[in-house]
Amino acid sequence: MSNPTHLKTVLAASAPDDSPAFVRSLPAWAAPAALGAILVLAAVLYGWALGSLGWANSYYSAAVKSMGKNWTNFLFGSFDPAGVVTVDKPPAALWPQVISSKIFGLHGWALVLPQMIEGVAAVLVLHRTVRRWAGEGAALVAALVLTLTPITVAINRDNNPDTLLVLLLVSAAYALTRALQAEGRTATWWLCASGFLIGCGFLTKMLAAWMVIPAFTLAWLVGGSGPWIPRVRRLLGAGAILAASSLWWVAMVALWPGDRPYIGGSKDGSAWDLVVGYNGLGRVFGSSDGMSQNMGGFGGGFGGASGLGRLFNAQVGGQISWLLPVSALALAVALVGVVMRRRGMLSADALLPASGWLLWGTWLVVCAAVYSTQKGIFHPYYTTQLAPAIAALCGGLTAALVRVHRAGERWAPLVGVAAVVVSVVWAVALIRRDSAWNGWLVWPVLLLGCAAVVLLLLTRRRGRLLTVAVGAAVASVLVAPGAWAVSVPGSTSVMGGSNPTAGPMTFGGGGRMPRQSGNDGELPSAGMPSGFPGGDAPSGRSGQPSSGDVPSGMPSGMPSGMPTGGANGMPGMSGGSTSGHSGMPSFPGGGSGKAPSGRGGFGGGELTSEQRKILDYAVEHAPHARIKLGVEGGAMAASSFILGSDETVIGMGGFTNSDNAPSVDQLKEWTKSGELRYVLGSDTNSGGRPGMTGSANYTKQRSDWIADNCTKVPASAYGGTSSSKSSGSAMGFGAGADVLYDCAAK
Repeated sequence: MSNPTHLKTVLAASAPDDSPAFVRSLPAWAAPAALGAILVLAAVLYGWALGSLGWANSYYSAAVKSMGKNWTNFLFGSFDPAGVVTVDKPPAALWPQVISSKIFGLHGWALVLPQMIEGVAAVLVLHRTVRRWAGEGAALVAALVLTLTPITVAINRDNNPDTLLVLLLVSAAYALTRALQAEGRTATWWLCASGFLIGCGFLTKMLAAWMVIPAFTLAWLVGGSGPWIPRVRRLLGAGAILAASSLWWVAMVALWPGDRPYIGGSKDGSAWDLVVGYNGLGRVFGSSDGMSQNMGGFGGGFGGASGLGRLFNAQVGGQISWLLPVSALALAVALVGVVMRRRGMLSADALLPASGWLLWGTWLVVCAAVYSTQKGIFHPYYTTQLAPAIAALCGGLTAALVRVHRAGERWAPLVGVAAVVVSVVWAVALIRRDSAWNGWLVWPVLLLGCAAVVLLLLTRRRGRLLTVAVGAAVASVLVAPGAWAVSVPGSTSVMGGSNPTAGPMTFGGGGRMPRQSGNDGELPSAGMPSGFPGGDAPSGRSGQPSSGDVPSGMPSGMPSGMPTGGANGMPGMSGGSTSGHSGMPSFPGGGSGKAPSGRGGFGGGELTSEQRKILDYAVEHAPHARIKLGVEGGAMAASSFILGSDETVIGMGGFTNSDNAPSVDQLKEWTKSGELRYVLGSDTNSGGRPGMTGSANYTKQRSDWIADNCTKVPASAYGGTSSSKSSGSAMGFGAGADVLYDCAAK
């Protein structure tokens, strides 16, 4: 049975003549042209000079190459070509990158290209979603805000999973909005589609996708059509679709009949443990069943200490917080509007549907609360998940104030003034935190803010100025974050694709370092701490660190001997294509090439001469071994070997060097059968390198076994030097000098 009230709300929200005045007063072609310009801007910001990005996050890039070897690796997301251990996320976000590498060849830009497309698509889908809720003007504002969100630009130029997650969640919001504006079976189908898309998001970053479920649930229960019982029944049906689309991969891992890779990040090799442990409770509370995510004080240090102020601190504030005060004001205006409507002070036509406010407001509040308080591993780029909600709320506030103003309420421009003032004040505060980095932005921000305030006040008497006033207000609040966003394509951070950020670069302790810019991707020498690339080189090698050098501002509590960058510090990157293997099409071009310049993991470059000598020696002396080299120190320590050669190299211990992959029993079996002979370890901590602390301590078990059962190969045997720095791992697990171990069965 139809719901007349619901239909009236839907028609009111979507009728063309209900568009805000500042849009209706423009030519018919203006809105499509504006949307086209925004999409072009997004494509430029996300896709400019993709070739300069190198391998982006070399951890995922190495996995993409390995996943292209065979269908099993592809399905599970294997990090290494031998299929020993997977990445510590589900594989869905990497599947488009594998497909792109098959089409264009294995190049860094080919892996980031799908990310750019997904980012632009998210802007378009958000526009269509907000347009159905609040009209064309609000949709354009939302699209522009999302496009210019600094951390969104940074992550869309990288190959981390967050870009696809955002696209899927925004698409789910579009499906929900369609469900809210439909009835009967059509509404059910759209609601189920929304649940399906959230489930697909689960296959990119697991429980991070489920954080929006409370928002979707509230929006449907309040704004859905039909009586309560059918409405709840439809919601339960959509929940079943969501669970199925989320958990099929988890079930497949559990029921797989043959050999499969160990699920990286888990304690027992199962996907379910990864869901509730490392990527679940471990992220929120910092540990799960004794497995700490502290990583020597570095885990949460990427984004500063947990707490309600995290989103506004030195590490995260400039990435996402510019419009958080305006978003809070938007929710307050929505609440006031509801109260005024119930008291008969506003007509229904002056209000936006409450379901939209609940959807985007709850999305923002829940995600902000989780990311602010989580004690486990946290990167600033996680907050890109907040960007669609912030953008939609800013667009909704614009439309709401215009509607109220048209309804004759003279206080609407004053609220607009308050929005401009609070955003400008906060923007100035963020800019002045580091006035050495584009500190001049304070003046255009203040100038545009003052102009917007004057124009908004004048609209109380002269309504014709509304279009200009709204434009000035939008410009005043976006000029500063826009400058941060525009800075991204021309610069990269020392940590590169492992922790992409915008604006001035900061570390966990709040210290600042200059961003990488120009000089063919090299860091400027001036102002760089001793031991970092481009800085003073106490060891006599340009840009190479001395042992244990850590820059001011790095998180305290770093593991002793942490590699600090350079060719022999953080693992480098290497380019090259690979020939096809069983069941998978080959990469075009074949052969191995040089690594693209730019960032990758914590630094760029190909295999060092020392690493190349080690690998060549292992291949020459164990030509029939299935695994040519095992690398202790976590997966990141092996990334350069995987990307820089076509040999089968494995990273032992997964991303954190703490996974039971390979286990000691596997090492015994491999060395006994001749499948593995050589292991690259360290001259400290027995034969391996430290990892995360945990109850089982699989890292120590492997290290002890290597020390007891393998013999050191003299560096002179492969033409190396005994003082070679550890290749380490991206998270700082490396320690001591590289040592090659011969584990041939005795």
